[in-house]
Amino acid sequence: MVTHPMIARSRPTAEETRTRIVEKADELFRRMGFAKTAVADIAAELGMSPANVYRFFASKNALVQAICDRHLARMHDAAMRIVRSPGPAVDRLERYVLANLQYHKDNFQNERAISDIVVVAMEHNWESIDQHKEAMRTVIELIIRSGIDSGEFQPCDARETARVVFGCLARFCHPLLVQQGIDEDLDAQARATVRFLARALR
Repeated sequence: MVTHPMIARSRPTAEETRTRIVEKADELFRRMGFAKTAVADIAAELGMSPANVYRFFASKNALVQAICDRHLARMHDAAMRIVRSPGPAVDRLERYVLANLQYHKDNFQNERAISDIVVVAMEHNWESIDQHKEAMRTVIELIIRSGIDSGEFQPCDARETARVVFGCLARFCHPLLVQQGIDEDLDAQARATVRFLARALR
């Protein structure tokens, strides 16, 4: 008996199943909250057993990390678009900082579940958070290098300078610090900080 190729293809691959689990977990965390969502809830929504979910993710925290990785990857893609965009380096640095700030403000005000996921990741000191911090420093470094190349900034050790600049901008890029200042005009403060740093770089 010959199996029809369309029937043979109907069985999802391991990667497709993994993606479905992550997407459903993301949806339920947003709707029900991280604390109230169990692996059994995710499995039931997908029509599979909890044991099948655990085949792909060893724990609920492993699922959260996968979701966190997806959101951080999107942030990095958006950051690289800013790096590659035309215009003065100072303008791109300001756009980058404001984009980070807006992302965390939106999550806190409209997507609290995503904000909670990032906080959980930070509390567990996941590798993805360390990688994200390094990616942010690299973005700042690339902007500084472009400013040096164009003559906008004075020559300096771009990597070390990026670390200092990143530290100065932490209040606008750290989700918990953004939450603490949510009632302040953080946009104006971010612009003022970037202008101050620009004067130092020039």
